[in-house]
Amino acid sequence: MRGVVTALLVAGLVACTTPPRPRPAAPGEPLPELRLAPAALGASVSLAQQLVFAHEQDPGGPRSLEALLEVDPAQMQLAGLAMGHRILTLRWDGSRLDEERDPRLPAQFNSALVVRDVQLVYWPADAVRAALPAGWTLEDGPTQRTLSKNGREWVTVRYDGTPRWEGRTQLTNHSEHYQLTIESHVADE
Repeated sequence: MRGVVTALLVAGLVACTTPPRPRPAAPGEPLPELRLAPAALGASVSLAQQLVFAHEQDPGGPRSLEALLEVDPAQMQLAGLAMGHRILTLRWDGSRLDEERDPRLPAQFNSALVVRDVQLVYWPADAVRAALPAGWTLEDGPTQRTLSKNGREWVTVRYDGTPRWEGRTQLTNHSEHYQLTIESHVADE
């Protein structure tokens, strides 16, 4: 029974993070991948997180997942847990993305998009701006960050905590039509 529940949670997570036919903000143009080095964060962090995904095309409503995120100058590592079972481990060293996936995690789940979102949320604005292709802009204030192109907001991130990786953060992806709410706290050592 527990395996069935885990499989349903994994399927729900994928439905929220990778819609079958995303509607891009501009025809044929995806959001930029940042591919930033872990050292560009400028800090080492170890976080325990509760993630809640909501996709407008998902009739099942929001789905939640526990995650552990660790970043040091050499590597970013993220582990996703559902019902106490590890369903995903990502390791990014700035040039290579390695992953370990639960067999129930559907093939359309795109780990590179997870790395993109983590970097867009947490990496310093100057590092993000330097990685953006021509025409993209990033506005960054104390409680909000906005990724735009041609005057249109594609992604908005709102922060409740200081530093930004503590407390509640909400990412709204207007292009791919989902919202991610992250509750973070420093993980116990």
